[in-house]
Parts: sequence; structure tokens; C-alpha cells
Amino acid sequence: MAPPLYLLLLFIAVAVAAAGGGATVCNPADKAALMSIRDGLTEPYLGIFASWTGDNCCDRWYGVSCDPTTGRVADLTLRGESEDPLLTRSGRSGLMSGRISPSVCLLTHLSTLIFADWKQISGPIPSCIPSSLPSLRVLDLVGNRLSGPIPSDIGHLSRLTVLNVADNQISGQIPSSLPSLSSLMHLDLSANKISGSIPQNFGNLRMLSRALLSRNTLSGSIPSSIGSMARLADLDLSNNQLSGAIPSTLGSVPVLSSLYLDVNHLSGPIPAAMLSSHGLGILNLSRNAISGEIPDVFGDRSYFTALDLSFNDLKGHVPRTLSSAAYVGHLDLSHNHLCGPIPNGSPFDHLEATSFAANDCLCGSPLPACH
Repeated sequence: MAPPLYLLLLFIAVAVAAAGGGATVCNPADKAALMSIRDGLTEPYLGIFASWTGDNCCDRWYGVSCDPTTGRVADLTLRGESEDPLLTRSGRSGLMSGRISPSVCLLTHLSTLIFADWKQISGPIPSCIPSSLPSLRVLDLVGNRLSGPIPSDIGHLSRLTVLNVADNQISGQIPSSLPSLSSLMHLDLSANKISGSIPQNFGNLRMLSRALLSRNTLSGSIPSSIGSMARLADLDLSNNQLSGAIPSTLGSVPVLSSLYLDVNHLSGPIPAAMLSSHGLGILNLSRNAISGEIPDVFGDRSYFTALDLSFNDLKGHVPRTLSSAAYVGHLDLSHNHLCGPIPNGSPFDHLEATSFAANDCLCGSPLPACH
């Protein structure tokens, strides 16, 4: 005889409740790790950790998310600047001091680790992260006062898609293992104290779309292997101490749209393929020691919102093919050794004299007429 319908429904409800309860109960080891992380940090204004009470860290603990099937902590996301109601209600950005405890490495199922824009979190990046968090996909520690090196074995994080340690006080060199991050899509090391050279096999980061390494003290040459990075859209190596020639391979990166190499010690000519690229829209080579003539290779598919070649050692004429470009917004050729008449027509008819200032013998509108 079949059981009554209400008994069947009751059985289903109990089973669902049991399954749901099992998925949301915090793992005791994870809770202990979170308590240790909290104890290493001080946040006096927003009450970020006020919700970190009770036994179940998967239930409304601020910034903590758990895998619904395992109950293990999967995401720890603490941002000092965001649209989160906790921050918008307070009318201020976050301020947190202390250190990131090595206990973070006990959260072995972690996929996302974010301590971003707290301004005063100091100390090193826990060196245990690469060997302890194999599932990590996002490591975002931007906008703090972290110091010391990037862990040398960072390349072990084979699933990592985002690595952002910008705006800290990170020192040391770029780890030789970093180009092994085969899943990496976004890399931001800018505004630190990182020195040494860029690994020559940097181009092994085949999934990378953004590489932001500006405002460090990087030296040596730009790796030619970057030319093999088929998905690279934005490359910023500005404000470093890079030297040598610009690799001609940079002109063959198929989707590169912005390239900042300004304020370095680069020399030699501008690769023609770079200026004839149909996808590059922002190119800043200013304040280097680049020499030779500007390649006269622009065409009707050239579209530059910004082209800055100022403060170099460029000679010769202003390229006449610039007038055939589909669009040139900001153009700065000042402080070089260019000579001869400035071509007529667009884009030259909307540019100021400052775009051509401090050259050897340029003439014609917007400069004084040629004689």
C-alpha cells in the first residue's frame, strides 16, 4: 500500500532541509582560519567584522561565500572601496590596518581572495598561497601597503585568472615562475617597487589581455616574446627604466589597442608595423631616446585617439600619410628634431601649435608659415 501523500511530502521536505542544512554549515577548520584572519586586522569605522559571529560562517558573514555543495569557504571578498551598501551608507571609504594572516592558506577551497583598497594593510603577501590554494582564480590585493616580494612559486596557481597587487610597496623581482600562469587574463603590478627585468618568456602568458606594469623600477629590454600574445589588448610598461630597442614584434599583436611605453630609456627606431597597425588606438612613446624618422606608413584604417611621440630624438619630416588616417585625436610630436612643412588637411587643421613645439625647423599651420 502506497504511503499517504502528506507523508511523502513530509519526507521530501525533511530530505531537502537536511541537504540544504548540510551545504550551508561552516566547516570548523574554515571558521577557525577566518577567526585568525580577523584577529590580524583592525577595521575601526565600518564594522566589517561585526557579522562574523556564531558558528556558521556561511550564513551572512560579510564578504564570505561558501560552496553550496560542500559548505567550504570559496570566496573571501573584502573591498574598501565599492558600491556595497555598508560603504555607501557610511559615506566614507574603508580603512583597515594589520596583516594578512598566513591562516588564509588554511582556506584550501578558496577560489577568490580579495583584500582591496584598505590603504593600511601591511606586511608580506603570505608565501604559502601558491602551494596551499590550488583552486584560486582571483588574487586581488590592490591599494594597500603590502611589502616584500611576490611569492616565488606564484606560477603554481594554474587556475589563476586575475593577479592584482597594484598600488602597494611590493619589492623584489617579477618571479621567473609567473609566465607559467597559463590561465591568467589580467595582470596588474603597477605602482610598486618591483625591480629587475621582465622575464624573457613573458609571452607564454597566452591568455593575458591586460598587462599593467607601470610605475616600478623595471630595467632591461622589452621581451620580444610579447609579440606572440594573441589576446593582449592593453600593455602598460610606462614609468620604468626599460632600455634597448622597441621589439618589432609588438606591431604584430593582433588585438593590441593601447600601448604605453613612455618615460623609459628606450632607443632605436619606431617599428613601422606598430604605426601601420589597424587596431592600435593609443600609443605613447614619449620621454625616451627614440631616434630615426617617423615611419610614413599610416593609412585609411589608422585610428589613433592618442599618439604621443614627444620628447625623443626623432628627425625628418612629419609623415604625410597621417593625413590619410581615418582619425587622429590627440597628436604630440613636440620636443624632437623634426623639420620641414607640416602637411595640410586633417588631422593637422585641428591641432594646436603645442603639438609641434620645440622642434628644429618645422613650419606651416599651426606654426608660422614656411619661407
